[in-house]
Amino acid sequence: MLEFEGQVVIVTGSGSPKGIGRTIAATFAGQGATVVIADINEAGIQDTVDYITSIGGKAFGIPVNITEKASVDNMVSAIMDKYGRIDVLINNAGVSQKVTVEDMTLEDIKRIFNVNMFGLFLCTQAVLEPMKKAGYGRIVSLSSVSGKRGGGIFGGAHYSASKAAVLGFSKNLAREISPYGITTNCVCPGLINTEIWKSLPKEDADKVIDGIPMGRPGETQEVANAIVFLASREASYITGEEIDINGGSHMD
Repeated sequence: MLEFEGQVVIVTGSGSPKGIGRTIAATFAGQGATVVIADINEAGIQDTVDYITSIGGKAFGIPVNITEKASVDNMVSAIMDKYGRIDVLINNAGVSQKVTVEDMTLEDIKRIFNVNMFGLFLCTQAVLEPMKKAGYGRIVSLSSVSGKRGGGIFGGAHYSASKAAVLGFSKNLAREISPYGITTNCVCPGLINTEIWKSLPKEDADKVIDGIPMGRPGETQEVANAIVFLASREASYITGEEIDINGGSHMD
């Protein structure tokens, strides 16, 4: 089950040790995939590649600015030249900002959308041709509980809006690409035990935990497990779906 031997998996934003991306990449590597560590942080890329190879996995690092089409296209070309295939794309890269609408600037909104939505679009668009030619592909994008319930944990209204946009984009995309053997789904993490969570003042942290029926933050591995399943051959009849991973803080 969940066998990825021979498959090539891109995980954007996986160079940071602070978020979910590194755990996602390592989990795919543990299932036999060759993982492409795609990030703007070159030092972080090497750290992740070194970590994955140290645990016996296969990883290839490539610097990319997902907000620039030429950079994304070059990444895809380099992967195709090296491996001749792209089986899975995980749109993990994202940014956030805690700011009120009253204090928000237009540049703030543009910066958040450039990464969370427009960068996701560029990466997705770039992998469609090789996936269509292969008649197979899996795309999993990270949205957020904030995109469904309107914030309440991290980030401002622009972050929530960008993550809601990911959901609508993915559902429409599913209608377009399903005939080609490609599925696309989203996961919506709630509060996850990352460095951002650990940096919260105790009073603020306690308030967030009070709103989670399970009484704790999620672990990055719990998010990664769901993503790997959605990217597997076993999830062949699931597309256009959004999976909540939030300990019950939002139910629909």
